[in-house]
Amino acid sequence: MAPQDVPTGRVATIITHLEMNEKPALPPVNSSLLLESWPNPAVEEYCALFRKVGEPWMWISRLLTAPDELEAILDDPAVEISIVRDGNQPVGFIELDFRVPGQCEIAFFGLVPSMNGKGHGRWMMNQALNLAWRDGIERVWLHTCTQDSPRALPFYQQCGFRIFKQQIDMIEDPRLTGHLPMSAAPHVPIIR
Repeated sequence: MAPQDVPTGRVATIITHLEMNEKPALPPVNSSLLLESWPNPAVEEYCALFRKVGEPWMWISRLLTAPDELEAILDDPAVEISIVRDGNQPVGFIELDFRVPGQCEIAFFGLVPSMNGKGHGRWMMNQALNLAWRDGIERVWLHTCTQDSPRALPFYQQCGFRIFKQQIDMIEDPRLTGHLPMSAAPHVPIIR
């Protein structure tokens, strides 16, 4: 297949899907961060934290979701959200989706940029996996993409996930549509 041009105003990405089919041995990891359940967060609060965590990586999906549709997801009892705090300050979150029987999707997993690279991610993944692997769960999966941190894919693989699928997608550049500031995701070229 010949290379395809990325049209003006669009962003191309490769999405990598990863899974595990049994709970791995989790190495002990300490962190000064705290994890607490965040049931039924208000859409505005959720989107504010989503933006703080995801803007550097061009996370956009939840920002494009209609507020009533997003509220239905956040209020679904099969979707569990935990907030990560540094003292009282929210610095990240984990969103687990159990809506497919026998599976848990780690739908979102991230920390604000100032917390990255300090070892908190492994602690956070241990927390996510301990919450995800429960009776009746046979598969835990997640996805990342080329807009995410270049450390994300190797990190997930080091945590025991294996790649099972890749996809190519093209979206409207959210910086050009005004959904994200022009400074978001500086590692992703803007094609005007």
